Amino acid sequence: MSLVLFRVRLVNPTFERSTVASNSKTIPSKASRLESKTMSHSSSAPRMRKCRQKKEEEEPLGGDMEDLFSEKETQNIRTSLLDWYDENQRDLPWRKRRSETEKERRAYEVWVSEIMLQQTRVQTVMEYYKRWMHKWPTIFDLAQASLEEVNEMWAGLGYYRRARFLLEGAKMVVAGKEGFPNKASSLMKVKGIGEYTAGAIASIAFNEAVPVVDGNVIRVLARLKAISANPKDRLTVKNFWKLAAQLVDPSRPGDFNQSLMELGATLCSVSKPSCSSCPISSQCRAYSLFQENKTIPVTEYPTKVVKAKPRVDFCCVCVLEILIQEKNNQSEGRFVLVKRPEEGLLAGLWEFPSVILDMEASLAARRKAINLYLKEAFHVEPKETCTIVSRKELGEFVHIFTHIRRKFYVELLVVQLTEGDLFKDEAKDTLTWKCVDSDVLSTMGLTSAVRKVYSMVEAHKQDLSVSSNRTAISRKRRIT
Repeated sequence: MSLVLFRVRLVNPTFERSTVASNSKTIPSKASRLESKTMSHSSSAPRMRKCRQKKEEEEPLGGDMEDLFSEKETQNIRTSLLDWYDENQRDLPWRKRRSETEKERRAYEVWVSEIMLQQTRVQTVMEYYKRWMHKWPTIFDLAQASLEEVNEMWAGLGYYRRARFLLEGAKMVVAGKEGFPNKASSLMKVKGIGEYTAGAIASIAFNEAVPVVDGNVIRVLARLKAISANPKDRLTVKNFWKLAAQLVDPSRPGDFNQSLMELGATLCSVSKPSCSSCPISSQCRAYSLFQENKTIPVTEYPTKVVKAKPRVDFCCVCVLEILIQEKNNQSEGRFVLVKRPEEGLLAGLWEFPSVILDMEASLAARRKAINLYLKEAFHVEPKETCTIVSRKELGEFVHIFTHIRRKFYVELLVVQLTEGDLFKDEAKDTLTWKCVDSDVLSTMGLTSAVRKVYSMVEAHKQDLSVSSNRTAISRKRRIT
């Protein structure tokens, strides 16, 4: 198994345009439409004018979030949720109890799990978490890892910036003199830790009475208070934090926060809530409204937000396989991989040579773009500096990123070189691209899209092998 590394001066490397989500719009719910019809203009106008006159620091809860929970409601919700959680919590690997002397290890485990769980299903995360903890059981182990190793371990989870920040944050904590931060305010100073993650670590590992607010918590709170305000609005989010802070149980803050998230992830689901099994349905305003008026289901809360349409673009992928003539006259195939820029989408990850297009293009136009890129990046000019063994269109597929819908056109270009022709200006300390054989490529941590591309290559080679065997058998039969 061989691995060849080298550098290339990229004149115009694959470039990702920055993506900025457009302002979200809300879809008026039945509940909000009903409320607007029943409110008189004479009573609402003066009230709206008074609200506008209030100073920023005196902001009310806003919208229809007019009050906090009463003391009785708070106590009932705490007791009911914790009793339910003690009986029904899922057995998850990151919920392992630790002794008082292992709080920092517990904090690290919570940190890793919470970062992995962002935008990712629990069932998917479980195996990744186990592999991660086997390789890096403590924050000190992780701090010694390279970004390359972390990206390979993270491959397939998506949102790769999370992994990068997790590594940078671990290095930052280990390099500090104060040890692992044990307060939410201190945790938020660590790279990649925001208000939610800080609250989760501080409450679960260090027993600090601070809230957490994620999508599950917002859904539960919105239904408890029948809040129809836009859940993405800055003021509304701020007020959800106020409500969550009021509910946190000071004696068991970590367990309470997990119970709130657990409820949202299981019973209080997006489309099919199990209200009859919910431990706090008697305190739920949305459920009460549904009982009074069956036309307003619990799922009206929180208000639906229209997602911005993903940007559409197109990508030409050239799987460049180089056949190198060995001394025994055998040709060994190696694949070229390019490292993406350190900023932007999929920063610092490896991919096959690619060119981004703004619009669909013909096969001829795509090949022209690829040929130009190969010339500038690798000094490879098909038919000029190398012999084309084969060039085959393998097909196309669509892959969805966060804000991008990308259509990939995949081709396999096999060229013949004599060893040394491509490996000019070798500099191992500043690698931008590398050349690996199929064994190495098969074990690398590749993104889902790159893995799809390579799967197409493997399927094509398998078809060629089957076809070649059939031809050989047929020829042998004719001879005999």
